[in-house]
Amino acid sequence: MSVNISAMNQYNTIDLRSAVATASPHELIAMLYDGALRALATAKGCIERKEIESRTKHLNKANSIILALQDFLDFEKGGEVSENLGALYDYMTRVIMQANMDQDADKIQEVIDLLLQLKIGWNGMPLDVKMNKKNA
Repeated sequence: MSVNISAMNQYNTIDLRSAVATASPHELIAMLYDGALRALATAKGCIERKEIESRTKHLNKANSIILALQDFLDFEKGGEVSENLGALYDYMTRVIMQANMDQDADKIQEVIDLLLQLKIGWNGMPLDVKMNKKNA
């Protein structure tokens, strides 16, 4: 049985657009974390297989996602937490660029580990915070 890769990719794109359109702001951030982690894991594999073009593509994607996460920060409401996250995201983008130049899987793993910690914290938020509700 032959699989039409183009049709499958198109279906995945439509499925992703649908998920994004119906996602809450909290879910969107979780999706960005997942996307960055996938891109970094793929880039790490590309380093091991010496696939330079693909490595660069996936590291650029991860960098773009981290920059999008940085754009979501609300420095007025988030205060010090937003400032610290902004600095951490900035650090991650620098490490990713260095990992790309040095073809360094360990640097990619460092960013993966940082993002995993953020994702765990994000997913562990209380439901009322996730739903953006305030206590009465």
